[in-house]
Amino acid sequence: MVVYVDLIFLTNLCIDGALIGLTAWMRKSRLVWWRWLLSAVVGALYVVMMFVPELAFLFTFLIKFTLSLIMLFIAFGFKGLQAFCKTLGTFYVINFVAAGGILGVHYMLQSSGELFNGIWFTASGGMSFDLKIAFWFTFIVFFAVLALFKAVQNSKRKAERMTTYLGQVDVYIDEAIVSCTGLLDTGNQLADPLTRQPVMVMEVSQWQQWLPGSWKDRLKHEAPDNLIMDMNQEQFHWQDRLRLVPYRGINKGTAFMLAIKPDRVKVTMGGICYETTRVLIGLDGGTLSSEGKYQAVIHPDLVQDSSGGAPIAGTAGTTEKPLNVV
Repeated sequence: MVVYVDLIFLTNLCIDGALIGLTAWMRKSRLVWWRWLLSAVVGALYVVMMFVPELAFLFTFLIKFTLSLIMLFIAFGFKGLQAFCKTLGTFYVINFVAAGGILGVHYMLQSSGELFNGIWFTASGGMSFDLKIAFWFTFIVFFAVLALFKAVQNSKRKAERMTTYLGQVDVYIDEAIVSCTGLLDTGNQLADPLTRQPVMVMEVSQWQQWLPGSWKDRLKHEAPDNLIMDMNQEQFHWQDRLRLVPYRGINKGTAFMLAIKPDRVKVTMGGICYETTRVLIGLDGGTLSSEGKYQAVIHPDLVQDSSGGAPIAGTAGTTEKPLNVV
């Protein structure tokens, strides 16, 4: 059997580098490129040592564990026992995820005959498994598993960040109460240019019980001023509450949004309740969140304290439909 040591070294260099890099990403640590490279080189050299018979004593659990400590120390340094232990735990979790992914994909692609051919019984009656995984299969699946793992973690972090800016919205008009989940968007500055009242955007579907049935579809495809012009043909008991608010979306020209004046709006975020009467509810004919996590975009002015203090700190990032005052 011919063994290409240089190929094995380069492959393990890439693998160890990817493991260290993903560990840094998980721990939100910055890596110095030469420390990153040196750590990966140490790990790759250890694998090459298995081809030196005189160094067979190095392949024990204690030596392997010690080597992982050395690699992490080179890459991240020592900033305290607690931080180092967390980095070590993260490093091993990523290793186990990668190894488990490779084994899982390997057995999923095997036929029943191949699987049973790899099982054999020892003289003592025990059972053993003969595992043979191709080199390129391991290499490709390893990076595919790490990419999938990173994508899942990215999605989880995004969901956790968004949860921080989600709140309960309750809108009161006469006897009607409309409740939904809203997302705080600190970049939203949409306001009525005449009264300077902030505009909180809501999906028109939340108002189907009180609005004319045709409005939802018409708001998707028509300008809202057409609804105002046809108001005489379609009676609506909240006609005196309707407003047309000019706005400008990203890469779009000036348009109008149909808004309604509520009696009051209550927003609950982080256990704190904010209530105001100085607000308009803009009606959006589409879907604000493709995943259905929120149905309203909360204006930052609605979550100020009673003394007029600053809005909640932070930024919710750009919403799926950014809004700017014309």
